[in-house]
Amino acid sequence: MRHNVDGRKLGRTATHRRALYRNLVISLITHGRIRTTTPKAKEARRLAERMVTFAKKGDLAARRHVASILNDKDAVKKLFDEIGPRYANRNGGYTRVLKFGKLRRGDAAEMSLVEFVQDGDRPDRKRSARKAQPAAQAAPATPPEPEVEEAVTEVGEETPDEGSSDEKEPQD
Repeated sequence: MRHNVDGRKLGRTATHRRALYRNLVISLITHGRIRTTTPKAKEARRLAERMVTFAKKGDLAARRHVASILNDKDAVKKLFDEIGPRYANRNGGYTRVLKFGKLRRGDAAEMSLVEFVQDGDRPDRKRSARKAQPAAQAAPATPPEPEVEEAVTEVGEETPDEGSSDEKEPQD
């Protein structure tokens, strides 16, 4: 049983795996999105989320900790100067993994896209109005007919339709 065993091995040694995650996260920070296999994407997302959380702190200790993991000064600078402040008011969920519908040609591996979410991408937490209504009260399938307002005229006034009527009045 795998009690309390965390992470995927991905068929690599520990040092190779650590280097792989480091390279994926550096590429994600540098380019904003990367395309990789789904298991690698899910593991890289975990490390990237941690790095953004450190970047939100912004202090020297956090910068040194991230620099010891990433080993790329340009990526650390971009992470702390641009990406960290962008998510200052967000409590997690900085990245997303989007699965492609197609498999990789060479080995039929499932491919995914890892990217940072934009500020307005978070859906509202409230249920939509359509889902909140019970099925019996849902809107009808056909739209309602528009209401026609009738013009009220006083006696003695002539409406434009009355004067131009094609109907002939009965003659005596």
